[in-house]
Amino acid sequence: MDLKRISFFIFAFSFFLVAAQEKGQEAESTQINIVYGANFTKDEAQFPGASIFSKDDERQVQFEHKGADLWCDIAIFYSQENRLRAIGNVRLQQGDSIEMNSAKLDWNGDTSLAKAWENVDLSDGKMTLTTDTLYFDREKQLSYYRSGGKVVDSVNVLTSKIGTYFTELKKVQFKNSVHIDNPEYIIDSEQLDYYRISKNAYMYGPSTITGEEYKIYCERGYYDTKIEQGYGVKNTRIDYSNRIIEGDSVYFDKASSFASATNNIKVTDTINKGVIRAHYAEVFKEKDSVFATKRAVAINLVQQDSLYIHGDTLMITGKPESRILRAFRNAKFYKTDLSGKCDSIHSEEKTGLTKLITDPILWNIDNQITGDSIHLISDLETEKLDSLKVLENAFIISLDTISKTGYNQAKGKNLYGKFIENELKIIDLVQNTEVIYYMYNDDQELIGIDKTICSKIRLLMANSDIEDITFFVNPDGDIFPETDLPVESRKLKGFIWRGDERILKKEDIFDEDDNTIELVKIRGIDNPIDIDAEEEERQKNENDPVNNISNNQGTKPKKTEVKKVQQP
Repeated sequence: MDLKRISFFIFAFSFFLVAAQEKGQEAESTQINIVYGANFTKDEAQFPGASIFSKDDERQVQFEHKGADLWCDIAIFYSQENRLRAIGNVRLQQGDSIEMNSAKLDWNGDTSLAKAWENVDLSDGKMTLTTDTLYFDREKQLSYYRSGGKVVDSVNVLTSKIGTYFTELKKVQFKNSVHIDNPEYIIDSEQLDYYRISKNAYMYGPSTITGEEYKIYCERGYYDTKIEQGYGVKNTRIDYSNRIIEGDSVYFDKASSFASATNNIKVTDTINKGVIRAHYAEVFKEKDSVFATKRAVAINLVQQDSLYIHGDTLMITGKPESRILRAFRNAKFYKTDLSGKCDSIHSEEKTGLTKLITDPILWNIDNQITGDSIHLISDLETEKLDSLKVLENAFIISLDTISKTGYNQAKGKNLYGKFIENELKIIDLVQNTEVIYYMYNDDQELIGIDKTICSKIRLLMANSDIEDITFFVNPDGDIFPETDLPVESRKLKGFIWRGDERILKKEDIFDEDDNTIELVKIRGIDNPIDIDAEEEERQKNENDPVNNISNNQGTKPKKTEVKKVQQP
């Protein structure tokens, strides 16, 4: 996607303007000169003080002014005022290729103001500009149309209501209903400034770039057409196949199908309905992957309940049906009935398996579950939680809800749980199992404390409490009256209660460091930027070998608050 094909339009405009002269030096004569007068007459009643020239059978009337030649059928020339009106088949030409035609033209040699109107067309042999009226201000070094213009070549069609070319800046400014039609893309904008030397374009107001596989929207943006890179810094959104990227500042590169975003980012998976929020993210379209950091969180809908997954770094890779989510370093997750944390999380869409890796802890309502590793398995058809595996050193603890002082506990080598309607209902502990359980009668009076060891234990749960316990294979234990079981014997070996770490709400997945991130200051959002000065600075840096960071993929804009880094 690029805008380079409109550059010839700017060259054509520049025909009408004369380069600024050195201060203190006299420019060539401003007098409009008659080259061929043909038939001469006067009409003082209608055109007082004017000389009227008209074509003869051989040729049209011809004038010259500062290197430009003008032909027309009739010329009303006010020599004292150094101005003329050309009427009929007006043709203005410079050199061998640039030509403008119109029905009428007014020219003032002293003020260097001119106006061409009625069926104006301008051509340089490669393009044609058509408009109803075209104005020139040679003193201010600009030309413009205000009633709509259209540029056509073999590839592009460009239209806008207003167009202005600034000679010294070598910039053309299109305003009001700007539209560029190209086989590769379409651009619509309220204002687009284009620098013909650098091929850089700046967009203002609602602007949209639409390609075959993408759509970019911004209200303040930059695009380098040479290397096909740019960024938006106001209400920017990129639709990349099955993802939508939004942020305060969004950088995009069509050639590598890459985008990155900074501050208040939202990346939406339109197929799986997942959302990533962060303050820095990268999207690799061809690899179908997302990298996010700085208060990054992935949000997915699980049975009408949002699941929040956080890590210092998030990575989502793979096609929609086989997406893999990885949360690295200080990973946490939360939904209303299930939460947990560990060093890292690995969740695979295709298998429905989510692994909590390195020092994992899981809270299912009031139950604390720990082990060397924890696996959560979802039903691929219903997308509901199906089962739980805790491998090596499995331990489940819950506070006794009646006494509020004791803890119900069960441990074993491994734990296998079964979810029914997203609620943990059945728990099997196997190998070297032990249990401590506070038993009550119907009047909620403590009967005793059950302390047993055996080969396997099954716990049936109701409302997160143990409803029934079944011991398998040679259980060894007893129910002790509270007075007969010392306090120090009421905890199994390896008992650690971590209730103060429990994640009770979605905000708890973030640490203090996450909540105190200082956001990068994005240029151009709060205050306007002197774009001409920025463009001059940009060109200076591109020409400076010390600051020039261009590579085979091009030059990344200097001082933008987005960046491209290698995917981990």
